[in-house]
Amino acid sequence: MNNKTCKSIALLAILMAFFTSAYSQNTKKLSLNEAIDLGIKNSKNLKISNAKIDEAKATVQEAKDAQLPDFKLSGSYLRLSSANIDLKSGDNSGSGGKSPSPNQAMYGMATLSLPIYAGGRIKYGIESAKFLQQASMLDAENDKDEIAFNTTKAYVNLYKAAEAVAIVKDNLNTSMSRDSSFANLEKNGVMARNDLLKSQLQTSNIELALLDAENNLKIATVNMNLLLGLPENDGIELDSSFIDQQPDLKSFPDYESQAMQRRKDVQAISFRKKAAATALKSARAETYPTIALTGGYIAADIPKVLTVTNAVNFGVGIQYNLANIWKKNTRLMQAQARQTQVNASEEILNDEIRLEVNQDFQNYLLSKKKIDVYQKAIEQATENFRITNNKYNNSLATITDLLEANTSLLQSKLNIQLARADAVLAYRKLLQTTGQTNN
Repeated sequence: MNNKTCKSIALLAILMAFFTSAYSQNTKKLSLNEAIDLGIKNSKNLKISNAKIDEAKATVQEAKDAQLPDFKLSGSYLRLSSANIDLKSGDNSGSGGKSPSPNQAMYGMATLSLPIYAGGRIKYGIESAKFLQQASMLDAENDKDEIAFNTTKAYVNLYKAAEAVAIVKDNLNTSMSRDSSFANLEKNGVMARNDLLKSQLQTSNIELALLDAENNLKIATVNMNLLLGLPENDGIELDSSFIDQQPDLKSFPDYESQAMQRRKDVQAISFRKKAAATALKSARAETYPTIALTGGYIAADIPKVLTVTNAVNFGVGIQYNLANIWKKNTRLMQAQARQTQVNASEEILNDEIRLEVNQDFQNYLLSKKKIDVYQKAIEQATENFRITNNKYNNSLATITDLLEANTSLLQSKLNIQLARADAVLAYRKLLQTTGQTNN
C-alpha cells in the first residue's frame, strides 16, 4: 500500500513538472523593438493597406494597357425563317428563275485598333495612377508607424500593469508581516484590539488592490497577444531596459520642421495633389479628338446567295464627339472640385500636425517634470514612513498615522514607476508625430 502511495506521489510530481514546463514554454520574452517588429508583421490592418497597394498597381497597369492595341474577334450563326432575297445586281431578265431563300447565315469578323492620339488622356491617366500608387504606398508606411506606436503603447501598459502587481504584492507581504507582529502584541495585551483591526483592514484593502492589479495585468497580456498575433493565453516576459532610456530632446522648431518633411501622410497628400492636377489635364483632353490605326478581316457565308472571304481592311480612324460643343465638360468640373478638396485637406493636415507636435512636445516635457516631482515625493514618503514608524514604536504616533504613511509610500512607489513608463510613451508619441518612428 505504501509502495502504491509512493508511486502515485511520484506520478503526480511528474505531471506537475510537465505542466509547469508546458506553461513555461508558453511564456515569450520580448523586448520593445521585437514586439514592434512582431506587431507590424502580424498586423491585420497592414494587410488591408497592402491590398490597397495591389489595387493601385492594378490601376496603373490598366492605364498602361490603354496604350496597347485592341484586338477583337466576333462571329455569329443565324437561322433564317423564309428569307426573301432580291438581288438587284446582274441580269435576271428572262431567266424565269426564282430568288434563293436561304435558311441560315454565318459571318465572322476580326478588328484591330491601335490608338495613336487621344489628346493626352492615356498619358495623363498613367501619370495620375502612378501618383496614386505612390500615395497608397506612403499610406501603408504611415499605417506601419501607427502600428508601431500602438504596439509601444500596449507594451508600456503591460509593463505598468506588471509593475503595479509587483509593488502591491511587496506591500501586501509587508502588511501581512506587520499584522502577524501586531497579533502577537495584541495577545500579550500590549496592543489594543482596535489597532490590530485597523492594520488588518488595510491588509484586506491591499489584497483587493492586488486583485484589481492582477486582473489588469491579465487583460493587458491578452491585448498584447492579440496585437502581436500570439495565442491569447500565452505569457509575456518584458525587457524593462527600455524604461532607462534617456533620449536627448531637440528644440520644438526642429521637431515641427521634421514633421513637415518626414511625415508619410504629408508626402502622400503631396502625391495626391499631383494626381489631381494630372487628372485635370486628362479631363481637359476630353475635348480633343481621338485618332487610331484600324484594321480588320471579314468573312461571311449565306448559302446560295453570298460568300465573302479575304475581305481585309486597314486605315486610319478619327473620332470626335460633336456634343462636346454644347455639353459642359463635367469631368473637368469634377476634377477641379477634387483638386480643391485635396488642397484644403493639405492645409487641414498641416494645421493638425502643428497642433499634434505642440501637444506631444509639451506632454513629454510634462512627463519629465512629473518624474522629478514623484522622485522627490518618494524620498519624502520614505522619510515620512521612517519617522512615523519610529514615533509609533515610541508611542508618539497612532496606528492610523503609521498606516497612512505606509499608504503614501505605496502610492509614491506606484507613481514613480508609472511616470517613467509614461515618459517613454510620450517620447515615442513625439517621434511618431514627427515621422521619426524608425529612429
